[in-house]
Amino acid sequence: MRSDTERNRGRIIKAASKLAAKHGNAIRMQDIASRAEVSTATAYRHFGSVDEILAEFRYGVGEQLRSFSLDRTEHGIELLEVVSRRWVELIMKHGRAMVHTRSDEGYLKRLRADAPYLTVQADALARPIREATEEAGLDDPGDIGMFFWNMLFDPREIFDLHETVGLAPEQIAERLVQALLGTVLGWSRAGASVRATAFSF
Repeated sequence: MRSDTERNRGRIIKAASKLAAKHGNAIRMQDIASRAEVSTATAYRHFGSVDEILAEFRYGVGEQLRSFSLDRTEHGIELLEVVSRRWVELIMKHGRAMVHTRSDEGYLKRLRADAPYLTVQADALARPIREATEEAGLDDPGDIGMFFWNMLFDPREIFDLHETVGLAPEQIAERLVQALLGTVLGWSRAGASVRATAFSF
């Protein structure tokens, strides 16, 4: 990719993230192009939609989380708390640009279809979730653990806990990690109960 093409692409992503941080996802390609100082046609040559730009931005944030996670030397629940706290910090840093648009497809379907901005996040969380659940005496929940983490650590809910409840980022991460472990425990027990009932007939 030519340097000017790379530069324009980067400017478009940065412009979209800044506008989304202030206005949420209610922004237009024309607004992004204007802020990036490129034509709307140029913006469309790089991206098919605003959501596509924001997905690329979120992928970049996911890469930051993955690099952070892979470099950590902590283990178990401590590791999950550290990585989850970093995620909360990234949400606070980038504001409403981190709020995902709704999709017609569920999280697991998109994850298993290898949606890039979800798979990079999953790469960051696979070891922390596996080790934390193991330390808690639970079986590895696989991508179900990722499913629950995604629900609990949704940026909308992070903002809600921070702005409405008044929790600090480290408090949010610590409490949600404990909620995640409790949720996985409940899921595991419910599954065991269903299996036991099935075998009793």
